[in-house]
Amino acid sequence: MKRILLSFILLGAICASAFAQGGVDTIHYRKVYYWGTTGMGFPIGKTKEILSPKFSGSIGLDISLKDPKFFVSPTLYTLSFKYRQPLIDPDFEYRLEDANTNFYTLSFSGGIRKQMRRLNMYGFVGPGVGLTSEPRARVLADQKLVKMESKNHLNFSSKIGAGADYKFNGFFLGLELGYLHNFRKIQNIPVNIFTVMVGLKSDITQIGDKVIDVIGIDGSISGKKDKK
Repeated sequence: MKRILLSFILLGAICASAFAQGGVDTIHYRKVYYWGTTGMGFPIGKTKEILSPKFSGSIGLDISLKDPKFFVSPTLYTLSFKYRQPLIDPDFEYRLEDANTNFYTLSFSGGIRKQMRRLNMYGFVGPGVGLTSEPRARVLADQKLVKMESKNHLNFSSKIGAGADYKFNGFFLGLELGYLHNFRKIQNIPVNIFTVMVGLKSDITQIGDKVIDVIGIDGSISGKKDKK
C-alpha cells in the first residue's frame, strides 16, 4: 500500500514541478529522494485540552529542481494522538475519556535549501489536505457491548517548517521541525500541532526517471550531479 501511494505522490509531484518549470514538454529535476520519518506531534495551546502526543510518522519525497537550492516535497503525515471528548455528540450517548485519534495529512510543500558540504539546511511551506478520524463509542445495552466507531472529517491545512540532514555513505540522516494548522476545528477547539520528525533519506532518482519513461513524456531530464 505504501509503495502504491508513494508512486502516486512521485507522479503527481513530478508533473506539478513540470508545470512550475514552464510546461509538461520539459521536465527539469536533478535528484529525487525518498524521505521516511518517525517522531511525534505535540499539540499547542488549547489543542492540548483534547489531544496528547503519541508516536507518529511520515513518508514522502524531496525533489530538487533545476536550481538545486529549490525543492518540492509532497509528504504524507500520519499523526497519532490520545483523544479526550469533552462535548456530547448527538449521535452517541456517551463521551470518551481515553481513546485514540489519527490525522492523515498530504502536504505539498515548496522550499529552499542551503548546502554546506555534507550538511544541508532547509525551510519549507505549503498547503495540505487530509482526513481526521475521531473515535466514538456506541453502547448496545441489550448486548452488554460497547462498539467503537469512527467519524471521519475532510480538512485542509497549512504547514511550515525547517530541517537539516547530513550525508553518510548512501543515505542522509535528517531532523525536521514543523508547525501544522488544520482549518477545521475538533470539539470546537483549533488544531495546532508542532511536529518533530527524525528519519532517513535515500536517492531514488532512477525510479523517477523510469516513471517518466512509463508515462511517455518526451521531456528533458537533468541528470547533473550536485552536492546533495
